[in-house]
Amino acid sequence: MHIPDGFISPLTYLPAYGLAAAAWAYAARRVRQDLDADTLPFLAACTAVSFVLMMVALPLPGGTTAHAAGIGLLAAAFGGWMAFLAVSLVLAMQTLLFGDGGITALPVNALAMGLAGSFAALAVWKMLGRVHEGLALLLAGWLSIALPAVLVAVVLGLQPVLAHDAHGAPLFFPFGLAVTLPAVVLPHLLVGVAEGVFTLIGYRYLTRLRARAAR
Repeated sequence: MHIPDGFISPLTYLPAYGLAAAAWAYAARRVRQDLDADTLPFLAACTAVSFVLMMVALPLPGGTTAHAAGIGLLAAAFGGWMAFLAVSLVLAMQTLLFGDGGITALPVNALAMGLAGSFAALAVWKMLGRVHEGLALLLAGWLSIALPAVLVAVVLGLQPVLAHDAHGAPLFFPFGLAVTLPAVVLPHLLVGVAEGVFTLIGYRYLTRLRARAAR
């Protein structure tokens, strides 16, 4: 799902950087208030797992990738803002250290995966968790992948409209929504199933670990 450099126009990534910077600043303040010494080791471990999951990426047509991400687990276990910062950190490290995703596309990736994915998963978890924990975790994990895929597909598909030369030729990503939506979204609907299963198993395992640590 990572977008490489050269696919996104300044008309997209400059406003995205402004929005992402504001979200990162607010999230940092919230996390400083909420994060404690008992939570930090578990958050660090889950962030590391997210890093590994995102490194196992299958290439898709058009330059993006499909992979699990651990977003649903982070959101359900630690809340939306911690998950957003954790996913953003993973994306930044992969961009800077491995070139997996572009620097210009970092805010779009972070907003789609970290912000939208985390809070969509958290909303499902809060709404359905008391009704049926297992189903809520499965859906939270699935949505944490499916929604970012739709957002990334839309951003890519709009690039020919937003940035083109006098003759209408795209200056950045060349394919429209008719290509990006099926190419990006459909594989991630399947990846989301695996993400949902991982979220369910991971959350229950993490809950047991926290209970043992609290004794």
